[in-house]
Amino acid sequence: MQEIKLKRSYDDKEYGDGIRILVDRLWPRGVKKEALKHDKWIKDIAPSSNLRQSFHDNNDFKTFKSAYIKELNNNPAANDFSEKVKDILKDRHVTLLFSAKDTDHNNAVILKEWLLNKIQ
Repeated sequence: MQEIKLKRSYDDKEYGDGIRILVDRLWPRGVKKEALKHDKWIKDIAPSSNLRQSFHDNNDFKTFKSAYIKELNNNPAANDFSEKVKDILKDRHVTLLFSAKDTDHNNAVILKEWLLNKIQ
């Protein structure tokens, strides 16, 4: 099985990225559509606008993580996405693209953990 990687959407595409999927609800600031080297943009699995705004206001990652996992568990699109990722991982890596400056505390980190729990 291949691996799920995380990368900022502002970072260059690399050979080992595999399928590159933007997982933010909003398009990365300052990036032209044709400039971002991505295969898919799946905003239906991103945190809701209210949850995202709450996290930006309060910066409480523990609360954000708990609420986002709850959203993922109740989101049929997220469950479909986990099945697609499982299939892709048979042959290729999956790179989740995110725009946050904080590479340790963002929705992609949570999504990766959630996906790994779902597909194993």
